[in-house]
Order: sequence, then C-alpha cells, then structure tokens
Amino acid sequence: MSRRLSRPSSAASHRSSGSSAHDSEFKVECKAAYLSVYDDLKDVISSEYDLSAVLQQSGRNPTRKILAKYWTDETDYLTFDDFVNICRREHATTTDDLMKAFRKIDINGDGYISLDELFRMLTTRGEKMTRDEVQCMIDEVDENRDGKLDYGERILYYSEFCNMLMSTTDECKKMSMKMMEKKERKKKRPSNTPRRDDMPRPSPRVKKDKVRTPVGSRSAKVSEPSNLRDWTHTSSKGCFFIDADEGGQIISHQYTLDLADDTNVFITMQPNRIGDAGFTDDGPVDTAIYVLREGSSSNKIVTFTEQRDSKGRYCVRCDLSAGRYKLVPFTTGCRLYERSAGRETKEVKLIKQDKEDKIVLSKTFKKALEDIFDMADLDGNGLLSREDFNWYNIRTSGEEVADDEWDVVEGNIELERGEITKTGFIHLNQMEAEDNDGDTDDLWVTLTSMGFNKSLVLNQACPFKLDVYTEDCRDASLEVMGLEAQAVMLEDAVCETVTAKGEVSKVKGMKDLSVYTYIGDARATVVVENQSYSKIRIQLDCSRSKNVVSNQRDLNYTLTVPSNTTVVGHHLIPRDEKAEWIVRCQESILR
Repeated sequence: MSRRLSRPSSAASHRSSGSSAHDSEFKVECKAAYLSVYDDLKDVISSEYDLSAVLQQSGRNPTRKILAKYWTDETDYLTFDDFVNICRREHATTTDDLMKAFRKIDINGDGYISLDELFRMLTTRGEKMTRDEVQCMIDEVDENRDGKLDYGERILYYSEFCNMLMSTTDECKKMSMKMMEKKERKKKRPSNTPRRDDMPRPSPRVKKDKVRTPVGSRSAKVSEPSNLRDWTHTSSKGCFFIDADEGGQIISHQYTLDLADDTNVFITMQPNRIGDAGFTDDGPVDTAIYVLREGSSSNKIVTFTEQRDSKGRYCVRCDLSAGRYKLVPFTTGCRLYERSAGRETKEVKLIKQDKEDKIVLSKTFKKALEDIFDMADLDGNGLLSREDFNWYNIRTSGEEVADDEWDVVEGNIELERGEITKTGFIHLNQMEAEDNDGDTDDLWVTLTSMGFNKSLVLNQACPFKLDVYTEDCRDASLEVMGLEAQAVMLEDAVCETVTAKGEVSKVKGMKDLSVYTYIGDARATVVVENQSYSKIRIQLDCSRSKNVVSNQRDLNYTLTVPSNTTVVGHHLIPRDEKAEWIVRCQESILR
C-alpha cells in the first residue's frame, strides 16, 4: 500500500499551480518524466532508486535528504499522483541552486573551481570518479580553456558550470517528452500488432536451473554434407592472442570471404593443436566464427558457428548470396585465461655459447621457434610467404615488412619458391641473436608477443584452423585482412544473438533493465540490456552454478552498464565437458 502524501491546502495549491495553463504544462512535464521510466501511469514507483531516477527526469536533482523525506522504511510504493505532489513541493533545479552548490565546492573562494576542488568532491561522495574522468568533465565544458570552471560576477554569461548542468536538465526534459510521445504512439497500434514485450516470457521470480548434459554425450546436430568432396574448399590458419598491451583483450586474425555466386556454404572452425596450446584435460578452447555482411556499419550478423559436429568442430551450414563477407573469429577466453594464469617456472635460457664461443640457440628455443613458424604459416603450405611473414612481423613488432627488410631476408636465408623455410626462419633468429651480441631482450619480445611465457609454454595464445566449403561457387576467396580485438568487432553481434535467442527476465524494480541468458551446446552467455537514461551497476552472481568456468575472474561479477546500451556480463562454459553442468545466475542492483 502506498504511503499517502498529505494534500496541500487549496490556497497552497493555487499558489503552486498558478494559472490553469501553467498547471497543465506542469502536469504534462510530470507525465513525460514518469513515462520515461515507466510504461504506464498506473505503474508504481517501487524503490528509492526509481524515485530518484524519475525526479531527475523531471529536472530535479534530489539529495539523499529529500529522498529520505518521501521514501521511508514504511513506504511500499508511490503512485503517479504521489509523484506529482512531490514535484509540486520540490521545485526544479535553478541556476541559483547551482551557484550555491558551486560556492560550496569553491573552497578557497577565488571564483573558480579547480581540478583538485572538483576532484575532491566527486571522488568522496556518491558514485566515485577517477581523476582522469574529472579532467575530461572539465575539458568538455571549459569554454575559455583555462583548465578551471568559473562562476561569479566577472563572467558575462553565467558560469560554465551552470550552462553545463542546465543544458543537461533541458536535454533530459526533451528526451522525456520524446519517450512519452513514442509510448503513446505504441498504444494506438492495432491490438493484433505483435510486439516483443507482448510475447510470453519466463517469470523473473521462479527460475528453473539450466541443466546441460555432458558435451561429449550429445549427438551432433550438424553434420558435414555427404558430397563435401565435390565442394570448393578454401582454408586458413589463425590465432587468438591475449594482448597485455591492450589491457588483456583477446585479439585475432580477421578475414574476408568473397563469393562470386550465390551458394550453399559449410564453415568449420576448431583449435589447431600446436604443443599443448588450445587444449586442456577438460576440453578444447571454445571457438566460433561470426559471419557479417561487408559494408554493414552496425555489424549485423548473417550467421555464426553455434554447434559442434561429430568431429568436435564448431560449424554452420547456410545459404549465402554473392558478395563480400567479414569472418570474425570468437572465443569466450574462459580456458584461455585459465591457462594464462598458471604459475611460471624459472626463465628458460634462449642462447648459449659453444666451445668456440659462438652464439647458438638452445634446443628449447628452437622448438618454440618451430611452433611459431607453424602459427605464422597461415596458408598451411609449410613455408612463409611474404604475406605470412608480414602478419608475423605486425604481431611481433607492430610494423609491416619493408622492401629493404625483405631484401635482407631473400639475400641471407634459405628460401623455397621465394618463401621462407622453417630452417631459414630459425636461422633468421640466429642472426638476430648474433647481431645483439647475445642480448635476448628482442627475442623475448617476439616470444611473448606470440603467446609464450618465460618457461616457453604457449599459454596466452590459441591457434585455430578455419575451413570454408562452397557448393555452387567455384570462385571463393578467403583472405586475412587484419589483427584486431574481437570486442571491437563482436560486442554488438554477440549481444544481438543472445537477445534474439536467450531467455529474458526483468530485474525487480527496474522497468528498463533486462537480463538475457542464452545457453547453447557448449557455451552460455549472460547479457544485460539497459534501456534507461542512467548508467547502472549490476551484480551478476553465477557462483551457484555447477561445473562452469567464466571469462570473468570471479563468478560473482559486478559491471557498469551505460545508458541505452547492451553489454555482455558472463560467458560460461563447462569446466569438465565430460560432466553435467548447471547455469544459475542471480542479478542484483548496486545502489
């Protein structure tokens, strides 16, 4: 039951509303603010957090003291009428209010707000910000570029601070009006027009356990075509890397597929065993390929490899029209991160000196170089073309191979049909060690860039093999086009597949916040969709799941979701593919 607010007297009501025209405008603004958070005026405010959000949409900036006045321990909910009465009592934020607040921040009273003063306030109250975030905030509104926010009589047109916050308030009001108009148009649709929100959804309160049988015990749902030998076949190798320079992001080779004709295609992807990389006792590193139509600015996916066949390959079969496609490799990183977190033994020696004091490569180092050669040999012909060597050089040095550098290669090492042999590649590293007089720093840069640790274990990379078969297109071309972070390419595409295929539940008390859970044959993904105008912090607790490992370091993970965005919270795969696994996820909002 709502805690009813005491009604103002008729005289007070008259003073607060003024003319009937002004009162009508006031109610429209209240309605717009309410409908920017809720779908209907009959919906109730069910939390203090929601009360704050809807008041902010109305141009008010409620303090904790104001919120506590209207939301007490006895409050169950507030109605739209309650909200209107609160808005009558608590006037919208004015420039005078902002100036008073500004003077409180201005500790030394010089008429300016310095980075230190603003930093002190924004990092000690409410949702704390970093110093860089505060600096960005000042830079965005510092019109005279003096590194400070100014107020006071010396400024001709009000302070930059007031301009910033008042313009934000106006934008909130405009956005609320647009949202109200949009929702009212939806209500005018014919009753037989289907909408996503009208479809039956699982109850958010009663969640059944998502139990999956062991991966190896399930029969394959996808099988290769019986006449596959007659199809045109093109393939390439590639690799996932954990890039320490990019904050631990996963990067990989990217591809384009050109089809001259409409055709049926069969695409497979699997880890490529080099040493122990890509495989554990519990199962292989998960892999997938997302197929995107070239020229799609929003990265709209066409299809992706969702299931495994009887050979353990992730694969998909579909029809594709003639044209160019992006093929973007994907892995959750669950097992890859686990491997990279293992303890390292002492550093392996890369070089030694023989009896004649000549520098020679150690046996262990030569074995690692042979593995690197196999990883760099993208076309799998046992040789490194200039193109293969170029991608290797981009990965290890960040630069392409110049003509004069390739001339040195051609003039000094063993080639076959104009391409580098494995013996020649090892000799190239021998030359580098000699040129550096035994200094191994550059050699270690190469090794760590390719995913090796100091023990020369390949634990921060996963080689893979990609195969594309086309039935009706004899002119199909698969080319490596780059080395990029998969998050940049695939965040929207992964979220799109999860929201389309997964089960959805609304977060209690949050009308515009949804959590989607999609569980495939060997992978589960939890995605959070925030359709509100405020960023939220949500805790996704999967610690009660059984036999799973996450791409996050902790199964109980907290993430921040910006306004009007959809982000991935967890990827989960079975820790032991031979055993049953259960996915349980409990979400909660952090105030």
